[in-house]
Amino acid sequence: MLQSHKVAWPVVVTFCLAAAACSSVEPVVFSGVASAPYLEPDRRDGERHVRYRYAAARTDWRSYTRLIVDPVQIYRGPDNQFEDLAEADKAALAEFMQRQFAEKLGGRYALTTASGPGVLRLKLTLTGAAASTPVLSTLSRFDLAGGLYNGVQTVRGGEGLLTGSVTYAVEIEDASTRRLLAAHVAKQYPSPIDIPASIGALSAARAGVENGADALLAQLADPTTL
Repeated sequence: MLQSHKVAWPVVVTFCLAAAACSSVEPVVFSGVASAPYLEPDRRDGERHVRYRYAAARTDWRSYTRLIVDPVQIYRGPDNQFEDLAEADKAALAEFMQRQFAEKLGGRYALTTASGPGVLRLKLTLTGAAASTPVLSTLSRFDLAGGLYNGVQTVRGGEGLLTGSVTYAVEIEDASTRRLLAAHVAKQYPSPIDIPASIGALSAARAGVENGADALLAQLADPTTL
């Protein structure tokens, strides 16, 4: 009986490899997001996470020292990418996103709730999330076929086998004028070799949120990348 299980597992992984190649959902210009008319495909070399972006010309980013982080919105448009994620999981992920982005960006800006000169307003919209496949996601890190696939994806900066992800929209405005300064739609996921992020249905999506917060912080430190 044990021998049959050893034979069956590579077959399962091989099947999953083929399925994964066809099943990854790509972000779109979500029609219900306010900045949608401004967004254009991001064709920068090496960019794998930001799919669409917009940046206003002649923005003096150095003049902004404070930041309002609006409550994260859960996208309800028909083009959302939540698959069959439960409402409670969406709410938990949105709350986690709120905390992570506020915590990370609070290291660069003074967080405030009052608009005025020198204040940015950050609007985050959770537009989709995929849960990891229980058990198989973790086991694929140790199987030969799954390990090879995940190794290649790590080098490419791609998604791991059967691993969850998160998609979201970022909009940054001048808080006093409401002028849109920058916006993008991104898809984030953990490294394929991040074993802890493969344990638990939403662990990968949460890791993606953390990566997204770090990425936005880095972009604001170098606004030419926005």
